[in-house]
Amino acid sequence: MAAPLDKVPGKAWVVTFAGTAVNLCLGILYAWSVWGAALTVPKMPDGKFNESMIGTTMTGINAGWTFLSNAQVATPFSLCVIIFALLMIPGGRIQDKYGPKVGATLGGLFLAAGCIVAGLMKSYTGLILGFGVMGGIGMGIGYAAPTPAALKWFGPHKRGLIAGLVVGGYGGAALYIAPLAKWLIADYGLTGSFVILGVVFAIVVIIAGQLLAWPPAGYVPPPPPTSKLVASPSKAALTTVDWPASEMVKTWQYYALVLLFIGTTQSGLLIIAFAAPLAAPLLGAAAWTLVSFGGAINALGRVGTGVYSDKIGRANAFTVNCLISAICLFLMPTIIAAKSVFLLFLAVGIAYWQYGGGLALMPSYTADFFGAKNLGFNYGLVFIGWGLGFFMARLGGTIRDITGDLNYAFYLSGLVLIIVVVLARISKRPQAHGEKVATATS
Repeated sequence: MAAPLDKVPGKAWVVTFAGTAVNLCLGILYAWSVWGAALTVPKMPDGKFNESMIGTTMTGINAGWTFLSNAQVATPFSLCVIIFALLMIPGGRIQDKYGPKVGATLGGLFLAAGCIVAGLMKSYTGLILGFGVMGGIGMGIGYAAPTPAALKWFGPHKRGLIAGLVVGGYGGAALYIAPLAKWLIADYGLTGSFVILGVVFAIVVIIAGQLLAWPPAGYVPPPPPTSKLVASPSKAALTTVDWPASEMVKTWQYYALVLLFIGTTQSGLLIIAFAAPLAAPLLGAAAWTLVSFGGAINALGRVGTGVYSDKIGRANAFTVNCLISAICLFLMPTIIAAKSVFLLFLAVGIAYWQYGGGLALMPSYTADFFGAKNLGFNYGLVFIGWGLGFFMARLGGTIRDITGDLNYAFYLSGLVLIIVVVLARISKRPQAHGEKVATATS
């Protein structure tokens, strides 16, 4: 094994930002509410949805498409989420075995093809097949590649930052996709918006995917500067063993991480799925601005949470994010009733920050607990929790169809966040058989 370098090579940053570029394409999921708003049946003057229009054919530029119910609109999104999560497992295996170039390129092309299929089929079935199934497959395989590859170039003291930068591309995608999709839908229709984005995504992932790479054999990441050793994660919080997946799944800590992922995900996906409809009564046609704002905060939350989790620890960062977000969810019905644009943006922004932060915390958590060598496959197994968190978005659509609002979904989501905070406080990394236990001050 080579001696550690004094600083990370330039290639490490190329890999990091190439991974960000790939995720900027895969993150179309977070702009789904823009298409959802265009597909949902319009409301009547009394605020209720005009259920008689469900299944009726649109006219004009969207001729051939039909109006859908809230539950139907939520289905392709929810299906994409669960398939995304399931495909992270083989996606992680592809990354670990064949390298990040293969996974990122294959996944990106699957997503691009799915967008084109969804646009050309002009149907609910097409949305399920193209966006839900093919999009989910592409996201799962593609997303599994960049983060593990980038983390191999850096030491544990930078895991939060690097994970945040790479996955920040996925969260930040809504920042540009939401207004772009709004414009494309208006000028080229639903079909044109899907097809054009599919072609663009294919070009970007082919180029950026080729820049992803592992460090050379024997590479040792540079240690933190001596002046920053106190701020780095303590040795007691980091494993000294690279756990294989077969051993990882035998620990209760693995299932704890899955549950933490479910908790941090479910609240974020609830807000993401309904961001545009929540803003519509106050912002009208400009409702997409809340989606773009959320995308920016989602991205910032990944980087920001990653940075302070390197300083204060994963569990402390998780606790702060989730508790503040839970308070906002409990207050959301009051905020909506007050019709305050400022408070709505504040509460939604906090929810996006917490959600984005969770996606930076969990790969770092996994590496801290189970090592970096097998992170692709191990994180794919932990990522199942992200997919299981889809239930709140689907449940929210059903609740909204029945009651006309999301109040009960907000309350339930906030309660789940409080439960997983308690779990985070008691979860410590596992000790491998024969491993010498490090002290918190070592």
